[in-house]
Amino acid sequence: MNNTIAHQSTIVSSIWPNRGSSLDMRIIRGIILAIIGSFVVATLAQISVPLWPVPITGQTFGVLIVGMALGCKLGVLSLTLYMLEGICGLPVFANFSSGPGVIFGPTGGYIVGFIIAAGAVGYMAERTWDRSIVFTALAMLIGNIILYIPGLIWLGLFFLGLGKTDPLMATITAGLFPFLIGDFLKLALAALLFPTAWRYLLTK
Repeated sequence: MNNTIAHQSTIVSSIWPNRGSSLDMRIIRGIILAIIGSFVVATLAQISVPLWPVPITGQTFGVLIVGMALGCKLGVLSLTLYMLEGICGLPVFANFSSGPGVIFGPTGGYIVGFIIAAGAVGYMAERTWDRSIVFTALAMLIGNIILYIPGLIWLGLFFLGLGKTDPLMATITAGLFPFLIGDFLKLALAALLFPTAWRYLLTK
């Protein structure tokens, strides 16, 4: 077993350690990793796999794996950068969308939730949750729940503003139920991906 890697807190820190670097190098490292993370999320956001009742997109998967790979602080920084890129007009959101209208639209709450969720799963990864299938799956489940909370609240307020007779049911029907199958599949994939990567790093 590689003891140096074993004591690193995240996958990325085991590949590119932060310890022992000067302050300038740590800042540069953080900026580079945040940019890479935002690029990964932007790329996965454009991937769509046909599935009933709605297609699976890679956006939330990207959010959670970036958070878990980078850790809490860099995960938050990366997803904040991703949101700012989209607000400034870069086509990084799903379906190559961008602009403030996406943030202030019905799904804007999910994008805000991405930042919180990435930080949460990153925090859990720093405590070695990403080294076992069970705990990785649990971390991903918690991350999904966290990103849904502001997303559903935001969407519910949108439906309330439209005068829906039952905004709660409309919110759950439109913003939660259709995505559960895809979320489960992405959770299962992540639960296999991270422990497998750790086993490889610790035995190479």
